Amino acid sequence: MNLTDTEMLEMELLLRQDDVDSGVSDFWEYCKLTSPRYYRDDKPHLKILCTVLQNFYEGKLIRENGKSYKKLMINIPPRHGKTRTLTKFSQWILGKNPFEKIIVGSYNDDTAGDFSKYTRDGIEEKRNVETGYVFNDFFPDTQLKFGTNSYYKWALEGQFFNYLGAGIGGSITGKGGSILLIDDPIKNELEAFNEDKLQKIWNWYTGTFLSRGDTEGRNAEDLEIAAEPFEIVTMTRWCNQDICGRILSSDEAKEWYQVVMKAYDKDTDTMLCERTLSRTRYEDLQKKMIPEVFWANYLQETIDTKGRLYKEFKTYDELPIDKDGKLVIEGIYNYTDTADEGSDFLCSICYAQYKGEAYIVDLLYTKEGMESTEPKTAQLLNRNKVNKAVIESNNGGRGFARNVQRILKDELNNTATIIDWFHQSENKIARILTHSSFVQEHIYFPVNWKDRFPEFYKSMSTFLKEGKNQKDDAQDCITGVAERIDSEKKFEVLFGV
Repeated sequence: MNLTDTEMLEMELLLRQDDVDSGVSDFWEYCKLTSPRYYRDDKPHLKILCTVLQNFYEGKLIRENGKSYKKLMINIPPRHGKTRTLTKFSQWILGKNPFEKIIVGSYNDDTAGDFSKYTRDGIEEKRNVETGYVFNDFFPDTQLKFGTNSYYKWALEGQFFNYLGAGIGGSITGKGGSILLIDDPIKNELEAFNEDKLQKIWNWYTGTFLSRGDTEGRNAEDLEIAAEPFEIVTMTRWCNQDICGRILSSDEAKEWYQVVMKAYDKDTDTMLCERTLSRTRYEDLQKKMIPEVFWANYLQETIDTKGRLYKEFKTYDELPIDKDGKLVIEGIYNYTDTADEGSDFLCSICYAQYKGEAYIVDLLYTKEGMESTEPKTAQLLNRNKVNKAVIESNNGGRGFARNVQRILKDELNNTATIIDWFHQSENKIARILTHSSFVQEHIYFPVNWKDRFPEFYKSMSTFLKEGKNQKDDAQDCITGVAERIDSEKKFEVLFGV
């Protein structure tokens, strides 16, 4: 059957309208139709990402309590379409609901501006071929507001404000967002190793950025969706102190829906997307890149987890007891490492010993000066009824030990605790590395030690095997405990008076 030209045109228009309807209702189809060379069926990870984003926005990702997720975390390798997809997602959202207000934060103004530019350019794009599709084909009533020239801040026709891009640390004064999106807040591994930089990012995120949540004016029939802003954090997982790490270690973790994709799946021996990153290219990058950077970028393994010295710690709920419920420990002991310099930590650990195992019962970990740490150490020993304490005499430690002994006797009426001091002559790093296995296998920490000793816990759980550690005072002291238990012969002990 031969069709007339008019009939052919009508059929083409019907098929085109079907495509348009599909793109309006389905974000993945919108991406495929507007960028067919990039969004392809042989990139299944992009379809997964698009589906998750749409289900998230439409309230179809449901938490255990029956409510929909309002917070989404995305960790995907670089060059796998994460930012590109999020800019298209921003376009698609504004096309469906021009009342939405999007605020995007990235590591500096330039990257935030690029994100904003790509979103805006997509909305403005004009079709240059009859068979192609652009934003206006799907959402013809959504136009940029005349006179909106800034790439960082702009609005749609009929709206006061729809989009703002800001660098980390930048001002967002006077604007509120119904969708708050963080895109790669950490620039590189140098920032990931910088505690001050990480803290500044976190302070800006929790203070300036999250305070801009505002759903007033959002046009949504679902009251649950209308009442709460959406939060999206997408980034390379650098370390436990990045935004994702802090969220996941908090009580808020259950409120977040996670999307984690690794460039290579060792269980199935497959690449995430062979077209985007081939196995050959992946292995070449692995050989050339700094290991920690490679792990973070392509496997989503944080630099302070993959490369950390202590992989796990044993914990206990109660000290060893016999069948009658009586303590069977051999005694309470202490190891103290005084601060070498003003910026160092004094670390003093009290532990119960039983059959070659140590159970940490209490500790002091502080940067305070000697005038404060001497009485606090004495109180620590007295409070825990320590039988014997060993204090390193290096760098003023001998005088520290004598003062602690005096305070115990004269001020706390404690003559039972024995104070010993000694000179530590072994290489610190070699000792720490050598005894790391012993620490993990034979030293037990209180089950709530993260809350009781937060600074000590942070240091122990993020200490790297190779370099880049700012402090090693906690590790030096816990190694001393391990050495005391493992072999008393490793020390030359001098008894003080």
